[in-house]
Amino acid sequence: MPDRIRARLFAAAAVSLVSAPFVVGLSAAGAEPDRGEVFAFQDPEIVESSGLVVRGDRAFTTNDSGDTGRVFTVDVATGETTGVTYWADGPEDVEALAPAGDGRVWVGDIGDNSHSRPSIQVTSVPVGDGERTVEEETIDLVYPDGAHDAEALLAHPRTGRLYVVTKGVFGGEIYAAPPEMAPDAPNMLGLLGQTPGLVTDGAFFPDGRHLILRTYSSAVVYSFPDLDRVGSFDLPAQQQGEGLAVTSAKEVYVSSEGQRAPVLRVPLPREVRAAMRKVPSQSPAAPGATPTTSTDDTPLSDLGTQVRGDAWRWLGAGVLLIGVLLVLVRALRPR
Repeated sequence: MPDRIRARLFAAAAVSLVSAPFVVGLSAAGAEPDRGEVFAFQDPEIVESSGLVVRGDRAFTTNDSGDTGRVFTVDVATGETTGVTYWADGPEDVEALAPAGDGRVWVGDIGDNSHSRPSIQVTSVPVGDGERTVEEETIDLVYPDGAHDAEALLAHPRTGRLYVVTKGVFGGEIYAAPPEMAPDAPNMLGLLGQTPGLVTDGAFFPDGRHLILRTYSSAVVYSFPDLDRVGSFDLPAQQQGEGLAVTSAKEVYVSSEGQRAPVLRVPLPREVRAAMRKVPSQSPAAPGATPTTSTDDTPLSDLGTQVRGDAWRWLGAGVLLIGVLLVLVRALRPR
């Protein structure tokens, strides 16, 4: 066999080895729920929708890492971009949005794939129709136990307090920002409890007594602040499911990376809604409360098991492809 063909086969096998685990992970959803498309992003500049906030007839999103610092305002009825807000300081790795009161969103510059950042940043940015450039004050947050990668930023609907959920393969953590954040000094985060792995977004429900976290393929609802698991369910298959927004106590919207990606409406399963009504939960943490570690070692058992299964499927696919590659190399070896 000519060396040129042998080299091409080797390169193709190597590409498959690298990409296949991600394909396996992103296609590992369970039973396909109904896809209720609300709209698709029409702006060709929205290529990696990572965070999502929906307020009335407007949705707000931001691109994943690598983009300039900007938030898009989108008409829910048409998917057309109606406004863009640029802020002065370029972010490092934007991964999330959270509501920040009327006319504003929190932008979470919280991604850290290499676990090397000494701090992460959040910025309250005005959003709405029209184009504008603003100079906003960025707030530094610091983990108490070293750097983490994170893609989920949540804002409590009553207290306004921010929460960051880290993204580990086999598990993550939820951290609380201080009730009052200093604009000119690092703000220490406090650990609240454990979460499943591969969390890509999350949000509070309007009652402030429940929150929801999503992975690439599933979602789970918890009571708050005790973080007891209420229920979990599969999400529709997406190219790379990243964003989530709570629109009511009965449904959520989910977004995905990809150009002209659709935003889907996902109703909460009836049993999850019933469990939310039944679960007694403590009052939301007071603004001055100190975060504490959850006493429940496995509050996310069901979804955690599924996510761990996804991760093992990634590893299994990688091992399998290594074997295929070795067989291919031996078959192409001159005899």
